Amino acid sequence: MAAHAGDSVAAPLRHGAGVLALFAATTFLSAFLLFAIQPMFAKMVLPVLGGSSSVWAVALLFFQAALLVGYGYAHLLNDKVPLKSAGFVHLGLAVIALIVLPVGLPEAWREPPPGDPYMWQLGLFSVAVGLPFVAVAANAPLLQAWFAHSGHPHAKDPYFLYGASNFGSLLALLGYPFLLEPAFGLTVLSRYWAALYVVLIAAIACCYAVVRRRAVSDSRALVIEEREESGPAPSWGERAAWAGLALVPAALLTAFTTHIATDIASAPLLWVLPLAIYLLTFVLAFQTRLPLPMWLLLPAQLAAVIFALLELSQVKHDKWVLTSSAGVAAFFLAALVAHRTLFINRPKARYLTEFYLWMSFGGVLGGLFAALIAPRIFSEVYEYPLLIALSLACRPGVLNGGKSTVRELIWIFSIFAVGMALIWRGPVLAAEHGWTFGEWGTTPVITAIFAAMVVVLWGHGARQLTAALMMFAAVAMLPSAVKRGFAQRSYYGVYRVSQSELGDYNVLTHGTTLHGAQRLRDDFGNIIADVTPGTYYYPGSPMAAAVKIVQDRVDGDGELGRFGIVGLGAGSLACYSRKHEAWRFFEIDPVVVDIASRWNHFTFIANCQPKLDVVIGDARLTLAKEPDNSFDLIIVDAFTSDAVPVHLLTAEALQLYARKLTDKGVVVLHISNRYLDLDSVLGATLPLVPALKGLIVSDDSADGSYAENSSTIAVFAKDSLVLDPFRALDGAQDFRTGGVSAWTDDASDILGPFLSQWRGSDGEAVEPRDRGTP
Repeated sequence: MAAHAGDSVAAPLRHGAGVLALFAATTFLSAFLLFAIQPMFAKMVLPVLGGSSSVWAVALLFFQAALLVGYGYAHLLNDKVPLKSAGFVHLGLAVIALIVLPVGLPEAWREPPPGDPYMWQLGLFSVAVGLPFVAVAANAPLLQAWFAHSGHPHAKDPYFLYGASNFGSLLALLGYPFLLEPAFGLTVLSRYWAALYVVLIAAIACCYAVVRRRAVSDSRALVIEEREESGPAPSWGERAAWAGLALVPAALLTAFTTHIATDIASAPLLWVLPLAIYLLTFVLAFQTRLPLPMWLLLPAQLAAVIFALLELSQVKHDKWVLTSSAGVAAFFLAALVAHRTLFINRPKARYLTEFYLWMSFGGVLGGLFAALIAPRIFSEVYEYPLLIALSLACRPGVLNGGKSTVRELIWIFSIFAVGMALIWRGPVLAAEHGWTFGEWGTTPVITAIFAAMVVVLWGHGARQLTAALMMFAAVAMLPSAVKRGFAQRSYYGVYRVSQSELGDYNVLTHGTTLHGAQRLRDDFGNIIADVTPGTYYYPGSPMAAAVKIVQDRVDGDGELGRFGIVGLGAGSLACYSRKHEAWRFFEIDPVVVDIASRWNHFTFIANCQPKLDVVIGDARLTLAKEPDNSFDLIIVDAFTSDAVPVHLLTAEALQLYARKLTDKGVVVLHISNRYLDLDSVLGATLPLVPALKGLIVSDDSADGSYAENSSTIAVFAKDSLVLDPFRALDGAQDFRTGGVSAWTDDASDILGPFLSQWRGSDGEAVEPRDRGTP
């Protein structure tokens, strides 16, 4: 009966455009669902696990590993199960996965254990979305393998369907944060995803019906056809090449995202751009004709790699447009060349699923290196220039299948030896001869010498690659845009402690954003012990005024006062504490606690609160464990570089703060930001929290030095009378209504606040207020 039913469906689709349209549409829908579920579920877990970058890193690792499992399952199914039965197995798995839909947090997985919940998070993702994700992930290679048996004129080379797959992924990626979530919210989107998953099962059944008829009626002919067209099985060298060609661009994706978020601009959702570029290169590369011919693509990639490494070699800070453009060009062309080389080296359709399996394995290795290993072994984002240089290994024929001659090895060793000698002795010789290169420094000159070698060695791939790696060595070992100041790195970013240009301040930066400064010398150059808070915590700042107002209030009521500070930074606020008060800091990163506690970096903590009361963890989780009605003041200043921890600004977060405040308590949120109009966001969100009343206070009088930085705070209280002293401050005003949506755990629109900040309240472009850029 099943065969006859399949015949009736397959008959009108057996030939022509119908078959192609069916497979392309099913592939597109499968990819769309695959890339929609990733940000959707990752966003769902934020209120449970917090918003640290480690949560996203583990999420990315899970999805890459689950993709590998899906591709492995597809390969085994295609290789071990006859085609006339394979579809029933896959459809059975897809139907079983319905038991966990719609996607949501399982009741038994709503409270992570104490400590680092990394394995717990992997378990949560596996239980909640593992089965449907693997079932959907397997579709890309399976549908292409099935299309190869469809009898269609293009069936012998089905790899073009991978372009349709990545086009669907690209639309889901760009559409989710800017359209889908703001329009529908997580709860509704989860139901829509489940409905589309059912549609996908039906579409897969139709695709299988098309090929099963031929598998049943022409099974002998198919066996002969496969023997004639499959060719020899891939060698282990070819498999390693597939994995390596996928590894470099996958690792570069994470490294480039980290680089631009750390050293250029930490704008919200900046990760969308690199991932969109990455998927676009798959769309372009996996086509019969590349829009840009290889004879143009290869020189363009070489030029982009050289320019990007030269840009990173100098210590002068160029405009972010130039720096980011160099990075985008290098990343796009490197990924395009690597993926095109993969396409050129693709096997016959018989080995298609194995090809995708090794691609996925390389992607997992790349993700592991850039997301988890590199932050542990590098104090700076060294993996970014390293992978740019290694991208030259992905050009066709560079490694020549590993068949290096003795002469080639001598060349490679000579380039390395001469290069290391130049890096070691070059700066010394320049200093001895009085050669100065102004604000650029010596590093760009040495890097330019290696760049010239890269150009001269055109046609000698391994030698050219070695010269490019020497460019990386110069950038990583000598002062450059990558190597500057004292740096410490964690999963939460790169922290740099450095001195100001005049040597009068110690400065803490996280990424591109100033997070604290302490005066070291007076106007005459004498060393001083000054614990006066600077930047946006200076004595005349709105933050300092908020502390003083609350302290005056608790003194008047005869209370001791309890203060909660989310975000430690350099520890500046500790110097507003008094001995009889209870101050507790909530800090997500132990590295920040270490930096703030070191007397040779900053002495705010050592002098003002030597017995620091600090709780490590995400504030949504740690504050929730504090007693209700216990804080007289909560200050939330927990931005990562300049990026917004959305889950700390939602209606649910405000409700949490309200529960923890005393009846006369106050919560202060630092909302200075370069990119988003957080004033309007909180104004739209406040009506969802009837327990709170609020206003904002802006400071435009600061001189912009390390001693004083302008800032804006939002102030909330349960009793409107408690806000009266804040209304008397200069710069106090009600929240704006900028036509943006409220932020909740279910939906948080980023595009609206971004456009509102850029245009300003009067509809014209304005200079955004930021948190200070060193």
